[in-house]
Amino acid sequence: MVPPVAVSPLIKTARWSALLLGVFYGKQRFDYLKPIAEEDRRVEEAEKKVREEQQRIKQLAEANSESILK
Repeated sequence: MVPPVAVSPLIKTARWSALLLGVFYGKQRFDYLKPIAEEDRRVEEAEKKVREEQQRIKQLAEANSESILK
């Protein structure tokens, strides 16, 4: 087995800097997108309630129309 090669301090510093900058960027991006996603979820929930209510009304109408035909 070959012994490990010593990595340059410049390369180590650049790698750690890139890692920390990536973490910082990710946190900022998450904080930016979180309220947008919450709003999308809220809107989707409201639309889901409307769709379910429309479906329920449609099923009731179908049930009532079937009883009239009998």
